[in-house]
Amino acid sequence: MEERDREELFSKRIRAGKRTYFFDVKSTRSNDYYITITESRRYQKDDGFGYEKHKMFLYKEDFGKFMEGLQEAVDYVKTDLLPDVDFSQFDREDEERAEYKPVEVKDKDDDDGSFGSDLKWE
Repeated sequence: MEERDREELFSKRIRAGKRTYFFDVKSTRSNDYYITITESRRYQKDDGFGYEKHKMFLYKEDFGKFMEGLQEAVDYVKTDLLPDVDFSQFDREDEERAEYKPVEVKDKDDDDGSFGSDLKWE
């Protein structure tokens, strides 16, 4: 089954300079859930710009271990490697850098028999 057949339920986009990160919650046909994390980087080409994408799949059984490992790595950088940096300067709450768009999910008993809806970036 190709990834485009998966049901997308939630998406959050974070812009960070030339990179954009996408956190997407998806559903399988059997109503199991997982997260895809995508890094998209813009680069200069001869005829304009191109995009390089890297994708990672995070399954529910790994959520806790992943969060624990990520938090440990971030804490190490903040406390051991860069203790004098004020990281709050990077926490801008503006819609250009971070936005999310929840996707309305249809009830399983809808007349057309479908579940969920497609997400389109605005």
